[in-house]
Amino acid sequence: MGSDDTYPNADSYTHADSYANPDAHANSNTYANSNTYADADSDADSDAIVWCSSGNSAYEPGKGWAWQQAWSVTTACGTPTPTPTPTPTPPPPPTPTPTPTPTPTPGLKKHMLVGYWHNFPNPSGPTYRIKDVSNDWDVIVVSFGDNAGNGNVAFTLDPAAGSEAQFIQDIKDKKAAGKKIVLSLGGQDGSVTLNSASDVTNFVNSLYSLITKYGFDGIDLDLESGSGVSMGAPIQANLVAGVKQLKAKVGAGFYLSMAPEHPYVQGGYTSYGSIWGAYLPIIDGLRNELSVIHVQYYNNGGFDTPYAAGTVQEGTVDGLVAGSKMLIEGFPLARGTAGSFKGLRPDQVAFGVPSGNQSANRGFVTAKTVADALSCLTKLVNCGSVKPNQAYPDFRGVMTWSINWDKHDGYNFSVPAAAALKTLP
Repeated sequence: MGSDDTYPNADSYTHADSYANPDAHANSNTYANSNTYADADSDADSDAIVWCSSGNSAYEPGKGWAWQQAWSVTTACGTPTPTPTPTPTPPPPPTPTPTPTPTPTPGLKKHMLVGYWHNFPNPSGPTYRIKDVSNDWDVIVVSFGDNAGNGNVAFTLDPAAGSEAQFIQDIKDKKAAGKKIVLSLGGQDGSVTLNSASDVTNFVNSLYSLITKYGFDGIDLDLESGSGVSMGAPIQANLVAGVKQLKAKVGAGFYLSMAPEHPYVQGGYTSYGSIWGAYLPIIDGLRNELSVIHVQYYNNGGFDTPYAAGTVQEGTVDGLVAGSKMLIEGFPLARGTAGSFKGLRPDQVAFGVPSGNQSANRGFVTAKTVADALSCLTKLVNCGSVKPNQAYPDFRGVMTWSINWDKHDGYNFSVPAAAALKTLP
């Protein structure tokens, strides 16, 4: 890594046209446009069926023994159509039971510092045991699961992280201290294959096996270009189906996070196709299962917004606030020509930034930028030119790549970020 559609210009037809008291035509003449006439006045110009001799108007045709003495038949009309029995008005349908509002994943801190832990060496140094991760981190995202083909996910522990038994115990101990430990799928070079129903089954079963073996609280979806996430690709629907099935097996405590790059999310405002906005159907399909999404606001340059500020830049208060505001308050797709994205709960949203100047290519932030963006989103203070419509005191927090780089850099990111989170309402 480092619902209702809007249809513009559609006419609305609330009720069919009505025709009050039109003429009734007893001789069944044909009238243009197939109009229907009910309970209407009689038509003076219709052909007579019978006519009445003077002084005998009290005798109703067909009634009593003397009606034929008063009336003369002039035109045979055949068997009269019986008056239809009115259809009873059906009772109103019962009011449906409202769908319960999804609640946050249990056991989460109100504001969280989320970091990715390397299960591999890189220029930040060799990996190290989970037990040695700083206590400032609330969620430790283990990077990464492996694509074992046909939907299967595997995990190979780096020897520097300890033995499997030590790794499992380290996770257990961190969880006992209130931390969440999740397995991330994807990353810059990783992928997941989900092209068929059998792939989905393998995905669910293999991940459930890993979760139960190691004690992970759930999974993180950091699927980038390598996984083929694009508009209309099978992975969009199959990922939603697979995660729902996985949560059903794991239970209500299942933790689900997402870390897409911003072109896959906010990019849907500019254009809705190919990779642009391609994560949005996944987010929407899993909004009830989602614990938190922390979009990567780095490595991809600025992005357009529907706000007066227009294009905002990575590494700025406006960029972090605008991206978060779009996720919470919703935004139009393809500049209003392709519907809209409905916002998420504030507690489901955090922002993702690099931990330092070596952990990403661009989008670097200062400790003040992080603190000001958090203050703006939760208290409406220290904002730039973009402000949320209201304060969101439940805004979840901050994600960074990575825990290992932060340790390498002397905890220059985690210490001030954790301190800033503690000042929030």
